[in-house]
Parts: sequence; structure tokens; C-alpha cells
Amino acid sequence: MPANTAPPSVKKKGRRARLIVIVLVLALVAGVGYGSYWGVSTVRASFPQTTGSIQLKGLSGPVDVRRDSYGVPQIYANSDADLFRAQGFVQAQDRFWEMDVRRHMTAGRLSEMFGASQVKTDAFLRTLDWRGVAQREYDNELSDETKKNLQAYADGVNAYLEGRDGKDISVEYAALDFTNDYKPAKWTPVDSVAWLKAMAWDLRGNMQDEIDRSLLTSRLSEKQIDELYPPYPYDRNKTVVSEGGIDPVTEKYDPEAEPTSTAPGDTSGDGTGTGTGTSTDTGTGTGTGTTDPTTGTVVNSSADSATGTSASEATENFNSQLQALSGTLDEIPALLGPSGDGIGSNSWVVSGRYTTTGKPLLANDPHLAPQLPSLWYQMGLHCRSVSETCQYDVAGYTFSGVPGVIIGHNQDIAWGFTNLGADVTDLYLEKVDGDSYQYGDGEKQFKIREETIKVAGGKSKTITVRSTDRGPVVSDRDTELAKVGEKAPVGDVAPDRGEGYAVSLQWTALQPGKSMDAVFELNKAKDFAGFRKAAEHFEVPSQNLIYADTKNHIGYQAPGRIPIRAEGDGRMPAPGWDPKYQWKGYIPFEQLPYEYDPARGYIVTANQAVVDPKKYPYPFTEDWGYGARSQRINDLIESKIKDGGKISTDDMQTMQMDNSSQIAKLLMPILLKIDVKDPSVREAQKLLEGWDYTQEPDSGAAAYFNAVWRNVLKLAFGNKLPKEVRVKGQCLNVRPANDSAPLDDLDQVVRECGQRDPESAQPDGGDRWYEVVRRILDDEDNAWWSVPASRKLPATTTRDKLLERAMADARWELTAKLGKDTSSWTWGRLHQLTLDNQTLGTSGPGFLKRILNRGPWNLGGGEAAVNATGWNAAGGYEVVWVPSMRMVVNVGDWDKSRWINLTGASGHAYSAHYTDQTSKWAKGELLDWAYGVNAVEQSTADTLTLTP
Repeated sequence: MPANTAPPSVKKKGRRARLIVIVLVLALVAGVGYGSYWGVSTVRASFPQTTGSIQLKGLSGPVDVRRDSYGVPQIYANSDADLFRAQGFVQAQDRFWEMDVRRHMTAGRLSEMFGASQVKTDAFLRTLDWRGVAQREYDNELSDETKKNLQAYADGVNAYLEGRDGKDISVEYAALDFTNDYKPAKWTPVDSVAWLKAMAWDLRGNMQDEIDRSLLTSRLSEKQIDELYPPYPYDRNKTVVSEGGIDPVTEKYDPEAEPTSTAPGDTSGDGTGTGTGTSTDTGTGTGTGTTDPTTGTVVNSSADSATGTSASEATENFNSQLQALSGTLDEIPALLGPSGDGIGSNSWVVSGRYTTTGKPLLANDPHLAPQLPSLWYQMGLHCRSVSETCQYDVAGYTFSGVPGVIIGHNQDIAWGFTNLGADVTDLYLEKVDGDSYQYGDGEKQFKIREETIKVAGGKSKTITVRSTDRGPVVSDRDTELAKVGEKAPVGDVAPDRGEGYAVSLQWTALQPGKSMDAVFELNKAKDFAGFRKAAEHFEVPSQNLIYADTKNHIGYQAPGRIPIRAEGDGRMPAPGWDPKYQWKGYIPFEQLPYEYDPARGYIVTANQAVVDPKKYPYPFTEDWGYGARSQRINDLIESKIKDGGKISTDDMQTMQMDNSSQIAKLLMPILLKIDVKDPSVREAQKLLEGWDYTQEPDSGAAAYFNAVWRNVLKLAFGNKLPKEVRVKGQCLNVRPANDSAPLDDLDQVVRECGQRDPESAQPDGGDRWYEVVRRILDDEDNAWWSVPASRKLPATTTRDKLLERAMADARWELTAKLGKDTSSWTWGRLHQLTLDNQTLGTSGPGFLKRILNRGPWNLGGGEAAVNATGWNAAGGYEVVWVPSMRMVVNVGDWDKSRWINLTGASGHAYSAHYTDQTSKWAKGELLDWAYGVNAVEQSTADTLTLTP
């Protein structure tokens, strides 16, 4: 339930606008300091026209734009060009500010809008060169048809911009006018293509894990790090694909073939087919020291034979550089959302033989950071008559700024996405000598270019970008990063470090591809063959694609450009000077796993492992999600279809809101047996008695359990991790890494403060940590259960003592946050969602934040639940990622499908459609999804005709 007043209905649009105008004018007059104020006309100037008619240059015939009571548009046209021209026009009406910010981000030009505060982010983005890659993609890779569609879309956007001042486009431009004379430029096709690079960054795989593992070496041994990154539990949590393999004769993946772990053409029989090494076989030689996790003590530390520097000293210096890199990388996800175990998605499809409809049902809810407006824009694109000149009849979720539909259905098929999670990035140490870098026995010249960053209200800044054959040197973008590798631990055969190693990035998305082609091909696909053809072109980001069609078929395809490593496994930075660590190429599409009508009758993808490595020759990643959500969905489906049961549309919707905590099921039996002496803590413990593990917003038990879980993680792991990964502002008295004093010796402690943003600090509490705890739970004396003494508390050395202390700490934490009376505690009061308008809603003046932002809403669900309202246990209980939309597609009977968005159709803060879906989304409700002509006509509230 929302903690604030629910957003108003459509009927209250006029009154709401007047009230906000009054508040805005009063705030400005009250002394904001801009010397003037906005009038009613300024506030309303950007409201889109949704009725009547508008002349749109370039149309070949009339186009109807029908909006329902939530402002969701369905567009009807007679040609592809008219359809996409109208899509560009309509999305610009509702979302141009969002589109404009996005294109400035992807081009590394945010400083042109927001000034010097964005120079560092721009410099990093210019180094990655998303815009340049998108331009090469447009020039050399995309089909002529795709280019025509992109141009038509751009023409539509520009038709809307023509003759309009910024304040006539969005109220944010009126605010920007107080400090900047910025004027929006024309939209281009490449602006659209570049946004797919931003999404690829958001879903790029394990780069953060790669950095974190390196940072952990300052306090933990290799064995202990491995304990914090356990292998995927293949014996307990099902993979996406359970049948099939690569046929040794055809060398293609066949869902009915016998599985094999040997790649085609490989006779070594080593189970990999790619020469993949172990996590330590990277040439970085971190020494032979081990560490006691309870004290951080390094023992038997070896020296770095290449330099004579101690391994601990070298590791400390290298880790400081990696921490700087981590902070720089976080500048970009700050705009897209945090990375973490919860970033993923749910999707599943059930065959008609197990549904009440007799046709497949398909569900999808991608998990991303909460944004206002939502990342998604609901829309229908309909040719009045499908033909060679007008090929589309599709509806679903789009990206503002990108033509076509990303997730949805047409008249024949439906599809959904989840993040596959393949490791598509590698960091490399580079030995630099002037303008060259070492490679093998020789040297190669850097590719060098200069970039000029224009800064609103300031002087332009010129940067130099260096690139290797693999990719850009990302360490050039920070003064600390310029020293990366000065003392990095390396093997005996490493080149002399000189002034240090640089760090470069290899990433599949920095190669031009055909992902934009895939969007249009998906929109037109009529069967599984057409779906797979489109998937072949969906190269980045690598996604799990699920499928259903009106002929009662279901399917799955793992697409993407996934590298084959000659050496190493991508878990740690690799030695760039060693040719053995080059990528050998990419897994051929015809050898990527897929399923078609599997015997079990359903397919689940929720970021779990795609396939058991014993049954498939190519490693995808070592950093899968651990399958808590996926296995819960599998279990829910199995429980419904056993003994001849059937699954309905309502059942699919109910599954999406499943709040069950898998870690609670594991820990609760032990927590309830703890003999708690303190009566106040015992009172809290009683909340857990009889709890069914569901995390409803009004649940006191869920509030207390999650607080206990947070404190278990903090005591067992978090306080033992290096400061680089702990939450910013958390200061602890810890022993130096080289201290071997007993647990109860307090004389050698030093004060250390965490350095990581709350959204990405560790331990984050995701299902990786479920697996970590599961593996030591029966070992009551495991070293991780040890807690050093403090000034007030003695040391503990056993599991139950640590759990008892966590229960007490949780009691006092919630007393401070929610009050002493445990009967008043609820999970929703802790676990709140606040929607911040991008840019000015996060960094603008306080009054502007209050007007642009919405919330909070009290939510149920939680980390690694199916209803994945994620929170970071190291940082707090606030919601940091969400199901960004939800849909349940009723295949064949399309008008009985349902959908919901996180916010609303409009990006205008004063529109009735700004957040008019959020309260329903929070309660798990879905809206009817009209698709057919009659259903759309019945749901239409406003009709706008665009004329030539």
C-alpha cells in the first residue's frame, strides 16, 4: 500500500495541475533566487495534444493515435514509414526530455546540459565511445529497411520539435533555462541505435564481480574468496535448458541430441573445449599468502618475484586502483541503476496442455532500477492492413527513443526477455611504454584520438583516449587510475612494471552489430524459425528469449555475442601482454542452446544457469544468479500442474507477486531454537513463530527476519571485508591485515570506513549469499561464524552465538527505525520505494525534487523473491531495483492479456499519467491489454489524427 496519497484519477487532472501550479509558483516567489517565476502557461505548455488533428509533414496518409484512460497509445497507419514516423512523434510528445538526456548520456555529452559536474562521466563515456560504435553500426551493419525505419522515427521526433522552445517540450527545460541556454538539437537515427549500448552496459555481466574479487584479496585468501563465490548449485536449482546438446555430426545445437562437454573439433576431452583455465591462472600471481577471515591476518605471505615487493603491499596498491575503477564505472550505472544480484528478470511460458485456455501463457517482468518516468513505454503499432508495404501489427513495451517494440506480441507470436548474464567483459593489465603497449615479444601502438567535451557555463575540456586492439584504456579516466598496476602482483614472467600497468576493457558491445535489425525482425516474426532468425541478430545485450505462438508451440533461445577465451575464465583481470589470454572468437549462434516444445511443458528463465557445464562445452560465465527465484517459479508451476491441474491467467499473475523468502526457510528453524534470554529480543523472536515466510507489506515477521538477515551478513561477512566494498560511511574498528592478535585483543585495532555506495556495497544479501550461508550452516564452528570482541561485547566463535547476537542487533535496529512496540512493525515501513525523476529530480533544487519526485510506497517482496523488490542488505532496506513492468500474455486470445508499467505513459510531472499505474503496480494489479481493433476502440479515451 502507498505510504502517501495515491495518484489522482484521470478525472482530477485539471485540479491536480492547478494545485501543482500554485505550489510551484509559491515556491519560486518564496525565494528560490531565480528572479522570476513560471506562470500557468509555462507549466501547461508541454502537455501533449491528444485529440483533434495535427498536420505531420512527411506522412503519406492519415494516422490515428488512440489513447486509453491511462494515456497508452495505439497507432494505426497504412505504411511502415507512417507508422514509425508517428511513433517518433508520439513518444516525443510524452517523453522527449527523457530521450534527450539518454542521447546525451550515450554520446558523453551530459556536460552540455548539466555543466561541470558531469565531465567525469562524459570522459568515461567518450572513452567507451558508445556513440561512435552506434554510428559504425548504422553505417556498416544495419539493413536498409532498418535504416528507413530509424529515419522515419527520427523525422517524427523532429516534426514534434520543430517550432517549439524547450519550455514547450517539457517543464524540465524551463527549469534548465535558469542556468543554461541549452536548446534541443534534432534527433538522428544514431541517437536511437546508441541507446541499445546503454542497455548493454546495464546488463553487461560480471565486471563488478571481477573487480570485487580482486579487491577482496587485500584481506581474504583465495580459498576464502572462493567460499564467498560458491559454484552454482546444479544439483538443487534447475537450469534453463535441461535437454539437448551439440550434435557432433552437424556441429549444431539440437534439443534432442545427447549432451556433450566437448566442443566440435576438440579431441582433448578436457570438458571445456576452449582451454579455459582456473580462476587463479591469470598471470597476476597474487602470492601464496592465506588470511584468517576473523582477523584479516595474512600469513606465509610470499614476495612478488618480479619486483621484490611484498605481495600484501602490492595487493593493497593494486586494490586501491581497482576501487577507483569501480567508482568510475559506477558513474554510469548511477544513471541506469545499480548492478547487483537482483538485476535480472523473471520470465516463463507454459504450454497450452497445462493451461486453462488451451493455449500458451507467457509472463515477463524485467528487474531494473526504479526510474521516473519508467524505462518502458507501452504502445501498439498497427498496420490497418498488414501487407508488404505495411508489415507490423505489434504491441508491448518500447524504449522511448527507439522505434519498434522490445517486448510484447504480434498477431502470431509472443516473446519475453531476461538477462542471460554471460561474461562479455574482461579487464586487462597493460604494460605501457610511451604510445605503445607490450604484446608478446613485441609492442603495439595505441590507437589515439582526442575528444572535446563542451561544458555548460564553463570551458571545454579536451581528453586523450587510448585504445588497444582489445578495447579502450579505462584507467586513463581518473588521476588515481593513471597509477593502476604500479605494484600489481604479477607472475615471474611478467614484464617490468616500470611506472605501472594500465587497465583496458574488452567488451562485446564495443563491436558494431545488428541488434537493431533484431528488434524489427522480432516484431514481424510469425513462427519459431523467424523468432530464431531475429535472435541470431540480437547480439548485445545477451538475453534469454522465451517464445510462444498461436499454434501452441513454446520455445527458448540463448542468443548473444559470447566470447570464447583461449586462457583464463574471466573472473580476474588478465595479463594483456600474454597472447594466450586473447579471445578466440565467439560461440557460433547455431551452437547456442535452445528449446522447442520441451517434454516438461514449460520453460523458466530467471537469471539462473542456462545449462549444466557437464552437458555443454562452452563456458558462459562463473557468475550466474544462483537460482532462488527460478527454482521457486519451477516449484510453483509444478505444484499447479501435478495431478492434472491447469494454470490460469490469474495464476500467472499471482506467481509474479510471490513474496516467499527462500533464505527464511533455511534459517528460521535454527533462529526459533535460539535460547534468547533478553525479554525484548525474545518479544521480537516471537514474531517469527508461525510465520509462513511471505514478505507482505504489513508483515512484522518479515520486517524482523530481514533485519536479522542483514545483521547476520554484517557480523559473519561484512565486517571482515575490505573497506573498498563496504558501505560508505560505515566505520569499523578492525585489525590491520597483517595483524595476528587473538580475537579478544583490542590493542591493535584501527579505524576504517567503507567506500562503496549503498546500492552496490557488499554483502548485498542476494542469492549468492544464500548459497554462501547454506554451505556453512551445518558447520557450527566454521571460522566465518567468529566475531571479534568489541569494547562492549566479547568475541563469539559459534554459529548460534552469532545468530543470537544478530537477533539482538536487529531488535535494537528496528526499535530505532520503527519504535519499541513490535506489534507496530511492518515490512512495508522499512521497505519503501521512492521514485526520483531522472536528473533534476536527483540533483535539482529541493523544491524541484519535491515537485518532480513521487512516493514513498510501502512494498512487499524482497531480494531474490519472485516479486523482486530488491534491497541491498549492506546499505539498508530501501528498494533499489524492481520489476520494471509486468505482463501476462494470453496467446491467441490477445485481448485477455494483461500488463502494467512501473509509472505511467507520460514524462510530464503534471500529467495525470505521470505515475497513474504505480499504486496498482505496487499491489500486484494488472491492466487489461487491448490489442484487437474492437478492443482498442472500446478502451479509447482520446483520439488524435495525424494528417499529411
